Amino acid sequence: MNSLRFDPNKEMDFVAIGRAAVDLNPNEINRPMEESLTFTKYVGGSPANITVALSVLGMKTGFIGRVANDPLGRYVEQYLRSKNIDTSQIVFDDSGAKTGLAFLEIKSPSESSITMYRDNVADLKLEVDDIDEEYIKNSKTLLISGTALASSPSREAVFAALEYARKHNTVVFFDLDYRPYTWKSEKETSVYYNLAAEKCDVIIGTREEFDMMEVLTAKGNKDDYVTAKRWFDYNAKIVVIKHGKEGSIAYTKEGEAIKGAVFPVTPLKSFGAGDSYAGAFIYGLMNGLSIAESMKLGAASAAIVVSSHSCSDAMPTLREIKEFIENYNR
Repeated sequence: MNSLRFDPNKEMDFVAIGRAAVDLNPNEINRPMEESLTFTKYVGGSPANITVALSVLGMKTGFIGRVANDPLGRYVEQYLRSKNIDTSQIVFDDSGAKTGLAFLEIKSPSESSITMYRDNVADLKLEVDDIDEEYIKNSKTLLISGTALASSPSREAVFAALEYARKHNTVVFFDLDYRPYTWKSEKETSVYYNLAAEKCDVIIGTREEFDMMEVLTAKGNKDDYVTAKRWFDYNAKIVVIKHGKEGSIAYTKEGEAIKGAVFPVTPLKSFGAGDSYAGAFIYGLMNGLSIAESMKLGAASAAIVVSSHSCSDAMPTLREIKEFIENYNR
């Protein structure tokens, strides 16, 4: 079991807010992107990917965000709807903003990079008035992502959603998802990440992301427990700090430190692990599994997705995750 409590009377299981975009992944891999000739189109963006992961696992999900009123924006909305995700809170933006676009480069199993097109993107045009208090009130959980805090008015919309979630006892997950190129400085980033983290029940990020958050407070600290303990003075009940191939450690308000399982694989790409991990981890917690069991689901899901060409399309079912773990243990 875990200490989180989800209101069974709420209609929606999971709602995410923030970035839904388009990924173009090269079909000619293990070479520089300038040598790639064809690409396959997928839905991307961490909050969207995590929502897809939860939906594939059978949870009732919804998404709050903006996409451009153009072919790519309509593609994103239609794809999410095809995954049984409620898209009633997606706004089609007519301001001239564009749906975010990312080109993936896969030079080798361990060397990948992303070229992001993030100028004047629709997801950062999300406004406070786009946030429906009743929608958040009727969801067991809300997931926010750090990217949506990068600029106004999206930043204020996220904080409005957080206020509604706290008001109505909606459990809040914070996927740090730090993208340096969308911010002016680490200090600016740290300010808004810290303000958001104070309102969250579960915080998930890499060691490097937590280091960024501490540039104004405890620069130089590398002790995971010290990092996690700070948030237990606010609303946090679980803090997960990820260390790449070395796995992750979850710290609880009760003083536990839980080492997550690791499933080493030879990846096709180095992206998608965080989103798939978060999706399956949250699923486990919401279904009453222990933190350790939830982390195992997350690690297995991540291993499956990094071995696949896509992120969103590769999100596994619960059966696929369990079969992967069983086969791996053999």
